[in-house]
Amino acid sequence: MQLSDEFLKQWDHIISGVDKTDVPLECINKIVIRLQGGRQKTINLARLKRDGFDLEEIESYLTRNLVELGTLVRDIDFLVDVNAVARLVQPETDKLLKDL
Repeated sequence: MQLSDEFLKQWDHIISGVDKTDVPLECINKIVIRLQGGRQKTINLARLKRDGFDLEEIESYLTRNLVELGTLVRDIDFLVDVNAVARLVQPETDKLLKDL
């Protein structure tokens, strides 16, 4: 399903206001792990998915990295895949709003 730029801008605005503490992996493009001392590690989930890794393998990889980095982790940023969120949420939104 091809989504228009305007439609995606609306979803981008909605997503930017959401607390991202529990985001499904299928809705994340990249995770940026900010470390003490100003360093960071970026994990490109979109690339891992393209390379054939399933969500369980990706979750294991992320967990391993976070355990290894341990107390060095200062913050974690999720770069959300707006297309994936829109495709996931829009059909349910349409169902809810169809009778209004």
